[in-house]
Formats: sequence, structure tokens, C-alpha cells
Amino acid sequence: MNRLSPEARQWLEATGYRVSDESLWLAALTHGSTGEKRDYQRLEFLGDRVLGLAIADWLYEQSDAPEGKLSQRLNALVSREMCAQIAREIGLAPHIRISKQALADGGRDSDNILGDVMESLLGAHFLEQGFAPTRDLVHQLWRHELEGGAGLRKHPKSALQEWAAGNQRKPPEYEVTDRSGPDHAARFTVRVKVHKVGEAEGVAGSKGEAEKAAAKAFMERYS
Repeated sequence: MNRLSPEARQWLEATGYRVSDESLWLAALTHGSTGEKRDYQRLEFLGDRVLGLAIADWLYEQSDAPEGKLSQRLNALVSREMCAQIAREIGLAPHIRISKQALADGGRDSDNILGDVMESLLGAHFLEQGFAPTRDLVHQLWRHELEGGAGLRKHPKSALQEWAAGNQRKPPEYEVTDRSGPDHAARFTVRVKVHKVGEAEGVAGSKGEAEKAAAKAFMERYS
């Protein structure tokens, strides 16, 4: 099968994607658990870079902020968590092609899978339409976050690092205390400790996001 379902094609085009080679878009929606020869991994690699450049281009044009502030916003706007949020907003999940086992394990609600497929679709769009139309599509899909406050606040890990230094404490220490679930729907529990202050935990679908959640919880509790 090298053709999209009518529902998937209709959804893609209604969302703003321009579809030509259906086999390319089929791969973009296919998770490796299906065992099919082509899945989204290579397209996700490409789409990740396209997304980063599209967001960086918008930030540079719309703001005269210094490099550090631009990087702070960029990192938030292209994060796996943000990509998954956009995927949920546009109704991507039902169109992801995954195995029955991955589906039973909650794969269609996994930040990792949703974020990856979001990027793979941008990769497919870039290959068919080029950068400028894909950049415009990113600006359309991310408009609310771009024009809102996403990324304006300092990353929780950076905020905690600076808080510890400002209070003459040792740097925060992060430790993965639990990992559960299959690879495509993993859940990480991370504990962060600051010597002679306290500790807090965070849980998320990736180690990085769990560290972020733990840092945020720590700051809310002790700062």
C-alpha cells in the first residue's frame, strides 16, 4: 500500500499541507512499530532542521532581542513538548499509522511520537514544496505560540541553576529514579536535589522534559 487513506489526505490538505507524492506522506505518518520498509524517521530528521530554521527566521524578523533571548524562545518553540502540543491542536493523532501493540500502549498520545510525526510532516512538505512554503506553514501552525509568550520565561533548569548560584549553593543534581513503558511511550521520573535545600520530582515522556518538570517543581517549592 503506497496511498494515503482518503481521510488522511483530506486532513493533511485541510491543515495546510500540499500533497503530491502520496508514498512520501504515507511514510511521514508511519511509525517504525508497523515494520514497514519506510517510516517517518528520516523525514523527522529533516523536518526538525526545517522547523528550527523557520522559527529562527520568524524570531529574527519580528524581534530585536539579543541572541540569548532569541535562543531561549527558539528552544521552547521547537521542543518535543511544543511539537506534540501543536500536533494535538491540529488533530494529528488519528492519522498516525502504528502497530496494534503500540496503539494499546498509548503511542498515539505519546509526546515523542506526536512530536516526531509533526516534524516528519514538515520534512515531507519541504521535499515537495521547498523552504518558503514550509516556513509559511510553520508560521501558520505555530502562530498562537509565536505571537504569545511561549519561551519568554527562562527555561526552568536555567532558572534553577542561577537560583542555586545566587544563593551560594552547589549546582542542582538530576537523577532518573524510574523509567517505565515501552520505548515509544516511555515515562521518566527524575529527582533534582540542591544540597542543604531540598529535592523535587518531575515525570514526563522524555528525560529532558522530566528534568524540566522537576526543576519547575523545585522552584515552585523552594524559591
